Amino acid sequence: MTRPRRIGLPWYAPENYDALRASLDDGARLPPAYETWRIATEQMEREVQRSGVEVVRVPIEPDAFALWCVRDGGKPDAAARSRYAAEVIGRDG
Repeated sequence: MTRPRRIGLPWYAPENYDALRASLDDGARLPPAYETWRIATEQMEREVQRSGVEVVRVPIEPDAFALWCVRDGGKPDAAARSRYAAEVIGRDG
């Protein structure tokens, strides 16, 4: 199995973070503070990049993501966020 050359990383804007946490099925699993989430996610992003994989930040906006989940027929959870990010980078190139 080959490693992907690029992946989509679900990315949250600080102004959307609280609304997203509240709307996600697994939102309680995300850190309460945006800065805690951002620091941990940037660390993971650097580790993936060091392995030679391009990381593309894909903004997750509450309304757009909720509509996508309805269309996709899935729950708004981590798996859905990953699928959404993959779909977005697939469209972009």
